[in-house]
Amino acid sequence: MTVTPRAHDLLWLDSNTPPQGITDPWVAEYWHCGLPVVVRRDTDPQGRIPVGIRGATRAQRAAGWVAPRRVVRVVTPEQLSRPAVLASSPYGQMAPLRAARQLAERPWPWQWGITGSVGYALATGAGVLHGDSDLDLTIRAPLPLSRALLETWQRLVSGLSCRADTQLETPAGAIALNEWLRDGRGLLKTCRGPRLVRSPWHVEE
Repeated sequence: MTVTPRAHDLLWLDSNTPPQGITDPWVAEYWHCGLPVVVRRDTDPQGRIPVGIRGATRAQRAAGWVAPRRVVRVVTPEQLSRPAVLASSPYGQMAPLRAARQLAERPWPWQWGITGSVGYALATGAGVLHGDSDLDLTIRAPLPLSRALLETWQRLVSGLSCRADTQLETPAGAIALNEWLRDGRGLLKTCRGPRLVRSPWHVEE
């Protein structure tokens, strides 16, 4: 399938062959093609997709590369924030899912999604959640957004029943929304490393 992946997308591959560059022993024991890999932020002159594999524990993380032709299915963070997905989750009574449903009840003028362990659990059913799990969120912002509306989002997120963090994703990279709103600048994560910026839509030194 034709794939134009973005950071945090979940990809299912065509076989149990691990991504290139991954040799961690736990991967061979734990990972199989029924579990997705996660697109990470990097760049490759050969056109390979930068991906990571999540293991059973926080310490088990491995980074590698896959050819686009190996991808057979894609699930985006935005798909995981849909009310129907949240309502049907077996983890629905856990604090992160209750918090996500609160956000989904409001109309927002942007696309937003769920990443991290909550997104992975929603997509796979894997038992990686617990009552203290953080809710990791992303807002897609191809163009500058209203600061007032972003502040409204952040106030709501700050009052949720669990710890929640939002990354503002722009064509230049991703920045922690709370940090940027508070300080007027922050570290923008790009495919070529972090950059200190005032506008997350424009990379500056």
